[in-house]
Amino acid sequence: MTVLRGVGARLSLALALVVAVALGLVYVIVVPSLESRLIDAKQATLRQAVPDVIAQLPRDPFAWNDYADVASYRHGARVVIYDIDSIRPTAVRVAADSRGATSRDVSDDPLVLRAAEAGRLLDGTVSHGGVRFAEVAVPVGRLEYVVMLQLPLADSISNIRLVERRLVLAGLVGLLVAAGIGFGGASVFARRIRRLERAADRIADGSFDDAVIDAGRDELGQLAATFDRMRERLRGLDNARREFIANASHELRTPIFALGGALELLAEEEMDADTRQEFVASMRGQMARLTKLADELLDLSRLDAGKLRVDVAPFDLARVAAELIEELGPAAQRGGHVLQLVAGRAEGVGDEERVRQIGRVLVENALRHTPAGSRVVVTTTTDEVRREVRCSVADDGPGIPGEHHARIFERFYRVDGARASGSGLGLAIARELAVRMSGRLELSSAGGGATFALVLPAADCPVVSDTAREHTVST
Repeated sequence: MTVLRGVGARLSLALALVVAVALGLVYVIVVPSLESRLIDAKQATLRQAVPDVIAQLPRDPFAWNDYADVASYRHGARVVIYDIDSIRPTAVRVAADSRGATSRDVSDDPLVLRAAEAGRLLDGTVSHGGVRFAEVAVPVGRLEYVVMLQLPLADSISNIRLVERRLVLAGLVGLLVAAGIGFGGASVFARRIRRLERAADRIADGSFDDAVIDAGRDELGQLAATFDRMRERLRGLDNARREFIANASHELRTPIFALGGALELLAEEEMDADTRQEFVASMRGQMARLTKLADELLDLSRLDAGKLRVDVAPFDLARVAAELIEELGPAAQRGGHVLQLVAGRAEGVGDEERVRQIGRVLVENALRHTPAGSRVVVTTTTDEVRREVRCSVADDGPGIPGEHHARIFERFYRVDGARASGSGLGLAIARELAVRMSGRLELSSAGGGATFALVLPAADCPVVSDTAREHTVST
C-alpha cells in the first residue's frame, strides 16, 4: 500500500487505466461491429444469388436435386427447396437438398417457416447443432414451395475470435508498456517534486541560501521558479527582520539609556533650574522617540490583524498640508532645512488623521535623509481628468537609487547608506494606509532628489481653479 501512495505509481496506474478503458472501448465497438459486418456480407451474397436461383429453378420437382447441386456449386452456398403443406401453410417439407443428405438439420428451419408464413423474403442467422449459419428464405410460386440458401459462419466467427484474441493480447502488451512508460515518466516527475519538497523543507527551516532550480519549462519548472522567488522574498524579509531587531534594539536602548542617565543625574546631582530644564527637554525627546516606535509597531499589528479603522470622508488636503508645515517647521529649522508649501486647492476623500500621519512620515523622512541646507517642498494639486488629489513631498537631496524603488515601501526595508537610523516601518505603514483609503503612494527620483506623492480620490464637489499660496520656513 505504501508503494501505491507514490506519485509515480499513481500516475502509471492512471495511465494504464486510461489505456485499459480505451482498449475496452475499442473491443466493445470494433468486435460486434466486425461480426455484424461479416454476417451482413454473407447475407448480401445470398440475397444477390436468390434471383438467379429462382429464375433457373426447373418446373419438374424430380429435377430439383440435380438443380440444387448445380446452384450450390455456382453460388457457393447450400440450396434447399421445401414443399409447403397446402393444408397447413406454416408446415414445410424438404423436397431437395444440395448436400443430398437426410436434411434433418434443416427440416424445421425457423427462418423458412417464418418466410412461408409471411409470404415474402426473409434473411437472418440460424443455429443448427450449435453451428451458426447465414440464411435467406423466399417463397416461390403461389406459396407452393420455399427456396432457402445457406452459408456457414464458422470461418467468419473464427476470424472474429482470432481478432478478439489478438486484441486482448495487444491490450495486455499495451497495458504493460503503458505502465512501464508511465512509471518511468512519473518517476522523473516524482524526483522533481521531491526536490521541490526538500527545498520547501529547507525554506521552512529558515535556510534561504540554496536556490531552487528546475530546468523544466513545464508547470513544475514554473512552480520551482515561484518557489525561488518566494525564497528570495523570505530571505529579504528575514534579513530585514534581523536588521529591524537590531535597529529596534538600538532605537530602544539609546533613549532608555539616555533616560536612565538623566534620571540618575536628576536624582543625585544638585543643579540649577536651567540645567534641569535642559535635562527634562532631553527626556521628553527620548520619550517621543519611544512613543513613535511604539505607535508604528501598534499600527503594524493592527494592519496585519485588519483592525485598523479608517474613517473616509471629504476633507481639505491643502489645509492638512499647511498644518503639517506648521507642526514640522521647528524641526526643519533645527536641522537647517528649508520647508516650503505650495498649496493648490485639493478637496479629497479619506481619513484626515491618517492623511496627516502619512504626510508626517513623508516630510520627516525628507528632513532626516537630506543634508542641512536642502529644500523640502510640499505641494497639493488636483487632477480634474482623473478626479484625484495629490500631496507630493519633494527634496533636492541625494535621491534614492533606482534599484531601491521596488522595495522602498517594504516593511523593515532601509536604503543602504542612509544618513539616519529608523525602524523601516514608516513608508510601509503609509502605503498600507493609502491603500485602505483607495489611494496610493508614488515615488520618483528623476533629475536629483526624491519625490513621494500621496494620491487620493477627489471629492464630488466641483473643483475650483487653484489659488497658489506659499508658506516657507527657513533658517
